[in-house]
Amino acid sequence: MGRTIAEKVLGSRSGSDSRAGDIVVATVDFCMSQDGTSTMMMRELESLGFERPNTTRGMAIVLDHNAPCPSVEVAKIHSSIRTFAHDRDIPLHEVGEGVCHQLVPESGKVLPGDLVVGADSHTCTYGALNACSTGLGSADVAAAAFTGKLWFKVPSTYSMRIDGRLQPCSSAKDLILHVIGKVTADGATYKSVEFSGEVIDALDMDGRFTIANMAVEMGAKFCPFGFDTKTAGWLSSRGLRTGSPVSGDADASVEKSFTFDASDIVPKVAKPHSVDRVVDASELAGVPVHQAFLGTCTNGRVADLEAAASVLSGRHVKKGVRMLVAPASKSVLIEAMDKGIASALLKAGAIFVAPGCGPCVGTHAGIPSDGENVISTANRNFKGRMGNNRDVGIYLASPATVAASALTGEITDPREVAR
Repeated sequence: MGRTIAEKVLGSRSGSDSRAGDIVVATVDFCMSQDGTSTMMMRELESLGFERPNTTRGMAIVLDHNAPCPSVEVAKIHSSIRTFAHDRDIPLHEVGEGVCHQLVPESGKVLPGDLVVGADSHTCTYGALNACSTGLGSADVAAAAFTGKLWFKVPSTYSMRIDGRLQPCSSAKDLILHVIGKVTADGATYKSVEFSGEVIDALDMDGRFTIANMAVEMGAKFCPFGFDTKTAGWLSSRGLRTGSPVSGDADASVEKSFTFDASDIVPKVAKPHSVDRVVDASELAGVPVHQAFLGTCTNGRVADLEAAASVLSGRHVKKGVRMLVAPASKSVLIEAMDKGIASALLKAGAIFVAPGCGPCVGTHAGIPSDGENVISTANRNFKGRMGNNRDVGIYLASPATVAASALTGEITDPREVAR
C-alpha cells in the first residue's frame, strides 16, 4: 500500500514506516514565531538555558503583527525580541519587511519535503512549496527549537481534486472559499489536505499559497501541494534549492476524496462571523461597505495587488470608502511599484500601510468603527478580528471582489464592473 505526502514526510523525519494514526517523534526542519507569540516561547527557552536552535535549518522571528509598533508596551516586547534574537544569532525580520508567511518562503528556509512548525496558525501556508507545515502553540515551538524534535499523530488525508477551468473574475480565493463552504469550518480537522487536478496544475504559486494559507480554516493540519515545474520555477527564480520533493502514491489510502468543478465557481464572499458562511457575491448586492482591505498572508502578493489594480485602474474608490493596502512583503511592494501596480492603486484612492499584517489582526492600523462593514482579502472574519467586536461585519472575498466593492461602495460581484 502506498503512502500519502504526510505519511512520507513524517516517516522520513521519524525513521519509521508511519501510517495515519501512528504517533511519531519527528525531526523538525525549521520553526518560527512572530511578535504576538514570541514572548511565551522566549520565556520557556530562557528557563531551559537555550543557546541556539536545534532544528535542521534553525529558526526565525518576525515582527509583523504589531508593526510599526502601536504602543510603549509593544515597543518593550519588540525590544526584548531583538535582544533575544541578537544574543542567539537568530535571524530577525524587522518591522516593515513583511508578513511571516511571505518572508519565510522568500528567505529559502522552507524547502520541498520539509517538516515545519510555527507559532502562528497560518503556518500551513508553506504547504504550497510541497512541505508539511503547521501552526502550534508557543510552548510547542519552544520545544521544537530546543530539542529539534516534536511528537506528531500522523494525520489521515483528504484528497481534493479540482478540475475544469476557473471563469473570468474567479480566483484561487473564490475556489478555497467555495471548498470551505462545502467542507465546513471543522470538516477537515487534523487532516492533511492534498489538492490536485487541472485547476491546481494551472494555478500560479501565489494562488497556491492562498489555498494552503486558508486550509486551516477548515481545520487542516497540513496542506502539502505536489511538486511540479511551477514550484521549481518559483524557487529557482529566487536562487533557492529544490530540497527533497515528495509525492503521494497513487495507491495511497485517503480518508475522503472530494471532486469540484471549478467551471461552476463564481466570485464568493464569506459572511460574518464564520469563514464557512459562503455565498455568491451577487447575493450580497446592496450591502454597504465602509472599509476595503487588500493584503495579508492570504492575498497580499503581487498577483493579488495586480488583480485589484486591474479593476480600479483609471477609476476611483467611492467617496466614503477607505481602501487600505498592506503588501505581504517589502519585495512585493517594490515589484508592485516597478510594474506600476502600486501607482494605479494609489491614483484610485487606495491607502498603503507598511508591509505586514496591517488591519487583519486589529492591533493597530485600520480598526473599523461601530456598525461598519469591512470587505477584506484576509482569512478570518470572526467577531472582533479587526479590533472592534461591536457589531462590525467582516466579509471575506478575493482581491477583485474587494476592489469592485470599494469602487461601488457596496458588496459587488467583480463581473458587474469588469472591463
